[in-house]
Amino acid sequence: MKAGSSPKPRMDASAGWSGRPLPGLLAQFLWIGAIGFGGGMANIALMERELVRKRGVISHEEFLHGVGFGQLLGPFATNSAFFVGARLFGPLGGLLCAGAFMAPSVILVIVFAWLYFAYHSIPSLQAAVGGVGPVVIALILAAAWSLGRKALRRWPAAVVALLALALSLLKVNAVYVLAAAGVLGLVLGRSRFGGSGSSKSAGRRERAAPGVAGVAFSPKLAPLPAAATAPAAGGGVGLAALSWTFLKMGLVFFGGGFVLIPILHQKLVTQLHWLNNREFLDGVAISNLTPGPIAVLATFAGYHLLGVAGALAATVALFAPAMALMTVLTMGYGRFKGNERFEDFLAGVSPAVAGLIVGAAFLLGPSALHGLPGWALMALALVLLLRFKVHPVFPLAAGALLGAAGWIA
Repeated sequence: MKAGSSPKPRMDASAGWSGRPLPGLLAQFLWIGAIGFGGGMANIALMERELVRKRGVISHEEFLHGVGFGQLLGPFATNSAFFVGARLFGPLGGLLCAGAFMAPSVILVIVFAWLYFAYHSIPSLQAAVGGVGPVVIALILAAAWSLGRKALRRWPAAVVALLALALSLLKVNAVYVLAAAGVLGLVLGRSRFGGSGSSKSAGRRERAAPGVAGVAFSPKLAPLPAAATAPAAGGGVGLAALSWTFLKMGLVFFGGGFVLIPILHQKLVTQLHWLNNREFLDGVAISNLTPGPIAVLATFAGYHLLGVAGALAATVALFAPAMALMTVLTMGYGRFKGNERFEDFLAGVSPAVAGLIVGAAFLLGPSALHGLPGWALMALALVLLLRFKVHPVFPLAAGALLGAAGWIA
């Protein structure tokens, strides 16, 4: 598509959007955020299927670049949602898409936190969530196959992907892997990776339709009991102090959600005593019961201190630095895309992202695939996704039912 042309015809042609591109995109991210159990790569796999392959709202190439940018700071799945929205509708669209993606997990954590602090128990959903593990691995592998076919067109790209896979298995920080791959792209040039001239993607920004600012993507919860919303050990902390604390932690949120856990523990338990060790561990467990990033542990802690207002303030503050960085990166991407050196850098990044996605499947496999039933479910789900193009919600639901029944450990 030529520079300056509008992507609207592609979006209007997408199935089921009924000529309402931004509301349709928000609905898609809300849906992905509701069913994307299994961590960031599972959500990336769902985004790739729904937005790249099925609806074509963004190219494979741009999507890989967005995933790469998303690795720099904060939760990369949320950052990727922002990238897609910002490329199509500017920074406001990015914030709305990131918010729609996060809304189901934030709401679930608030509900679970209310139950936990009111009744001192965690909802017994662990078995059902564990049953979707093999399907999540299949989703990640299916996304890697789809993206890899586009990115690995020449042997240098395949070598970069394999090196990225090996480094991910050695648990090297993804930021370093992507930076090194980008430098290699600068050295070799995009033609060595199978790239052609600069491609102007359909991901150009489009002005939001009138009334977009009023789109509501966070349904209101019923009022919670007063006892459940009272501040706990950190009573007396205000919204400003709470927000400032989580904002500072968001500035060092490098390397994914599990890297954030020791940072939160040191600050919330050891230094501020806002949570005790038992509450912190249970908060981590509750965060893992949601489809979103484990960073929603901030939502749990904020709720404990100041109820729903604290939960929302802590979540927004923790994610704010990443959203600010993604705004800068996305705007710069739109400005410099087409620059030869910038395209060379991105040509090296794309196969590295594909390798990192495969690496995630290998790293998550041991915790998700237990015994023959788990492997069989993963293989069946992979066949259904790749060969028969079955929507992921069906194998995910089947996995949850099998887990709840005790057939998948």
